[in-house]
Amino acid sequence: MSLEPMDNMEEFEQQLRTALVRQAAPEGLKQRILEARARRRASVGSPQSVWMRMAAGLLLAAVVGGGVLWKRHQEEQRGEAAREQVITALRVTNRALDNVEIKLAAHDTRDGEQEQRRTR
Repeated sequence: MSLEPMDNMEEFEQQLRTALVRQAAPEGLKQRILEARARRRASVGSPQSVWMRMAAGLLLAAVVGGGVLWKRHQEEQRGEAAREQVITALRVTNRALDNVEIKLAAHDTRDGEQEQRRTR
């Protein structure tokens, strides 16, 4: 039996212990972390600027929504106006047809009277 695998294991454990020895933090690490945090906070902005952005977004949504509603309202008004025009045109046509029907009836009545006179 060979002792070689055991020697390799001991060597690996020694390398592992050496790698895991506690070391002091690099100089200025704390300062770099604090500066990075400050930069992140500055890029996001103050709580006041966050509220301002949210308010601007809500205002934009309200303006866009209002525009959509206004356009829909205008389309409904145009549709209603077109409907009224069609109804008026149908009334005018109906009156004209009634007048034609009255004239035809009068004409038929005269023709009937003339025919009765001839047959007498």
